[in-house]
Amino acid sequence: MQGLGNDFILVDDPDGTLNLHPEQIRFLCDRHFGIGADGIITVEESERADLKMRIFNSDGSEAEMCGNGIRCFAIYALDRGLVQNNEMSVETLAGIMRPRITGDRVIVDMGTPELSGPLIPVDLPGKVVDHQVVFGEHRVLITCISMGNPHCVIFYPLDQNLPVEELGPVIEIDPLFPEKTNVEFIQIISRKEINFQVWERGAGRTLACGTGACAAVVAGALTDRTGRKVLVHLPGGDLLVEWKEDNHVFMSGSAATVFNGEINLD
Repeated sequence: MQGLGNDFILVDDPDGTLNLHPEQIRFLCDRHFGIGADGIITVEESERADLKMRIFNSDGSEAEMCGNGIRCFAIYALDRGLVQNNEMSVETLAGIMRPRITGDRVIVDMGTPELSGPLIPVDLPGKVVDHQVVFGEHRVLITCISMGNPHCVIFYPLDQNLPVEELGPVIEIDPLFPEKTNVEFIQIISRKEINFQVWERGAGRTLACGTGACAAVVAGALTDRTGRKVLVHLPGGDLLVEWKEDNHVFMSGSAATVFNGEINLD
């Protein structure tokens, strides 16, 4: 399945016994020798919600949450009769998420952003908003946010080339981020519209990142570069993100099944 080109292998694992090893995950996600994907999502039973989602990056590491992934998950669950309603509750490592399918779009309450440095985590006190840091030869202003997973947002002028592949992998593993971080490169078009590119923790450059889009809108509002409802242009398509007055962030976008199949891991 894919959500704005961010693609995933979804696997039924109702009793949670699949236990894919990191090398198996890397093989499955390999675009030359495996199936090819940005990550693997397992669909499991939950004692706390309708279903449980686990998300594994293409490098074999497990992520707390994935915005594009949960839209795929919701459509997968409804199409296969695992839930009976268009709205469902999904247990993740970042808490209970509540996606709702409306037509060809999935609207997800992504919860509330975490702004405290130690809880994101980033090794800086308090809120990290337009904080100046030097990474190699790059002096940048970073705004750090957790949407269940850590994000480092950097704003650039519209006419500047974005150093995604040069700077992204450097920031991802910088000691400033004890659990590594996703890195968003943002250009402001207007207070209601932004361009977005991302270097994802554990996956590299991808066509979309739902939690990253949410973090970018929160960062834009925090720094008064944008309003609280923003159309985000990602390489794979558009997401509409709104940071509501009750502090919840809502994300709306599409997702689709690409193909079904089987693979032998023996």
